Amino acid sequence: MDSRNFIAAFMSAPALVGLLLFVVVPFLFAVALSFTNLRLGSPLPLEWMGFEQYRRIFSDPSFVRALLNNLVFVVVVVPLQTVLALVLALLLNRRLYGITWFRTLFFMPVVFPLSLVAVVWVLIFAPGPNGMMNAFLDLVSLGNWTPRDFLHDPYFALPAIMLTSIWQGTGFQMVILLAGLQAIPAELYEAAAIDGAGRRQQFWHITLPQLRNTLIFVVLVTTILASRLFDQVQIMTQGGPNDASTTVMFETVEAAFARQQVARGAAMTVILFLVVLLITRLQRRVARQEREVT
Repeated sequence: MDSRNFIAAFMSAPALVGLLLFVVVPFLFAVALSFTNLRLGSPLPLEWMGFEQYRRIFSDPSFVRALLNNLVFVVVVVPLQTVLALVLALLLNRRLYGITWFRTLFFMPVVFPLSLVAVVWVLIFAPGPNGMMNAFLDLVSLGNWTPRDFLHDPYFALPAIMLTSIWQGTGFQMVILLAGLQAIPAELYEAAAIDGAGRRQQFWHITLPQLRNTLIFVVLVTTILASRLFDQVQIMTQGGPNDASTTVMFETVEAAFARQQVARGAAMTVILFLVVLLITRLQRRVARQEREVT
């Protein structure tokens, strides 16, 4: 090993050790537990169950509903949040007086703890005509809106959580996209302007291609964050009503800590990991195919 390889290995060693200790080893431990019947406080001896634990989980309607809710959440939130973050980044990528304050204002929801954000939105979604969201919808509909209890309505509970998540998380994606926009060379826009390209043509032929890698990163990270949805569900709806807003992470925590079914909780985390891994691999493959076509 030459000196450059040795220095590279030495510098990356702390990260690799951390990855091994805090990701690889716990995951392998969870895989091992998922094949057992471990339950805290149970008088039964620890036994090997094989894939029986997974069969029971997939035959549970609550877990199937949680998987479906996770999928719907990702399909709706990831594109909406990414587009909204891109629009905000484009608006804030201008040299205007006080633009730093606007950037700070839009990034502030990311700084707040999710638990605090969820409590605030519980108040916004308060039932009755005096609830802020009901009052707003009544105003914009010119008095034609019927007040609803959003967080206890099976049709509105999950959309209410989606809205909360989009409001809280858009600032994070916006900052990343804003950094990507500022890395695009100004000479490209100047050359395009000389050639007669308008703002719309510059956006489609310069901005989007130059932001390609940043957008792929944002979509991947947003997908992973959306897949582990828990805090908002725990505080706002407790998975209800009738599992309308439950998620895989919520079911996992309920199994592992509320019912002390450690093996069942471990199996659910393994399933969630494999689902997220599959989605991210599909996204990367689609992005690679589009790159080869272009």
